[in-house]
Amino acid sequence: MQGLMMDYQLTLDRILKHAQRMFPHKQVSTKLPDGTLHRYTYANFAQRTKRLANILRQLGVQKGDRVGTFAWNNYQHLELYYAIPGCGAVCHTLNIRLFPDQLAWIINHAEDKVVFIDGTLLPAFERIALQLNTVQHYVLFNADRRTETQLPNVVFYEDLMAEADDDFSWAVDDEQTAMGLCYTSGTTGDPKGVLYSHRSMMLHTFGENQASALGLTEEDVVLPVVPMFHAMAWGLPYSCTMAGADIVMPGPHMTPAALADLIAEEHVTVAAGVPTIWTGLYHELKARPRDISSIRALVVGGSAMPRGLIEAYEKELGVNVVHAWGMTEMSPLGTLSKLQSHHRHLPDHEKWDIKARQGYALAGVEMRIVNMDGETLPWDGVTMGELQVRGPWIAKSYYKVPPGPEHFTADGWFRTGDVATITSDGYMCITDRTKDLVKSGGEWISSVALENALMAHERVMEAAVIATPDARWGERPLAVVVLTPSAGAVTVAELLEHLAQSFAKFQAPDRIVFASEIPKTSVGKFDKKVLRHRYAEGELG
Repeated sequence: MQGLMMDYQLTLDRILKHAQRMFPHKQVSTKLPDGTLHRYTYANFAQRTKRLANILRQLGVQKGDRVGTFAWNNYQHLELYYAIPGCGAVCHTLNIRLFPDQLAWIINHAEDKVVFIDGTLLPAFERIALQLNTVQHYVLFNADRRTETQLPNVVFYEDLMAEADDDFSWAVDDEQTAMGLCYTSGTTGDPKGVLYSHRSMMLHTFGENQASALGLTEEDVVLPVVPMFHAMAWGLPYSCTMAGADIVMPGPHMTPAALADLIAEEHVTVAAGVPTIWTGLYHELKARPRDISSIRALVVGGSAMPRGLIEAYEKELGVNVVHAWGMTEMSPLGTLSKLQSHHRHLPDHEKWDIKARQGYALAGVEMRIVNMDGETLPWDGVTMGELQVRGPWIAKSYYKVPPGPEHFTADGWFRTGDVATITSDGYMCITDRTKDLVKSGGEWISSVALENALMAHERVMEAAVIATPDARWGERPLAVVVLTPSAGAVTVAELLEHLAQSFAKFQAPDRIVFASEIPKTSVGKFDKKVLRHRYAEGELG
């Protein structure tokens, strides 16, 4: 017997319609390239989105076509997030920090038909123009009409907007229709495309707005520092709009000082970004304090937030840190680390231990850890295994790539590539990536645990640990350390003594190298591939 309920398709245009009806007065604010703030209401936003959908039709975009976006976090990019799926096409967010050859490969692989480009990024995009095979039109915004470019078939966003009709009938009636395309960073081989559906992103939005997750409401002011090209900005353009939250877009102004000013001036309540962003912000606020007491949740994801930095934010600045974990393949949110009622009696240092974990799964996400034979392991907080997940907003295969056992199990789970433990009460803690574990003399050494311990030292700002070949033990850990700007002399012996409080002697790095910076990937993670390459060539020695 089946239920007698409506077949109500979960398509993203329903989010925009709801926002327009219920929250027409709420605002989207963007810091423009010249430093001024552009503000408009949800009502303006919804109207312009319909105009943009008509523009896409005029440019020949049909259902299923891929439309690229090459832009910062701004209101035009938000309009694209809704207009492209709304006309049945696929919003393909392009990573503005990729190497040119890799960016060109992705655009050609996706077969983008139209690309929207932020004028401030035009020089970077022009470098690949001759390599592109499928793009028929380029649309520029935040660019003067007198801008000269070598790109063919260029039109200007606001010129098109001025002439477009703001009456558009949303063109999607099947929730399984593709709506977004994001490519993984490609640190091990070619990037892989993850193709989201309207249904998956709608369910992800419901999941993200659970009270036990981000729980956004119309009282919030949200600052998505996470780039809109990184896993659909963690879904925030959809969850904010659904909740009626005010949105603050930083545009190209991503320095710690600019972000600190924006948080203080706009009274931001929720901000989301990677640990490197929050490391810089912490040191900026310590040097030049601002009032950021409006923040109720500083959301961190992309890589592990050092426990010491979580403690510093909460103890010194009074800011609640919410550790999150997910992947492009997961739309991306999978877990959050928030204290539950049975943790209230714990002393602060134990609470920070819990917050340093990646946390519990959102309702809708299932997790398990398995051994090398695929056997399910216990949730005891000690046993480490490969983390696997499944759920309605998790990929079942990659774009144009047949599903294979390297990434997907025979019984339908996604293999994350992370090694983790899970406590008896469901808190997951990533101990490493499978490719980053140091395998020394038959023992596993967690590079993440060593990094967090090093960054807990008051004079260490960043630390990355890699495995290096060793004739006797197979592999041994090497640490690359960046000291805080105000740090005095710090010796290797001092850091090893600091590690000795928590690690056995065989787990400690054989070498600690001091550097001025650690190379990072396009989404702000430590680029260990570059570190391993440099060490092999002796550049760090």
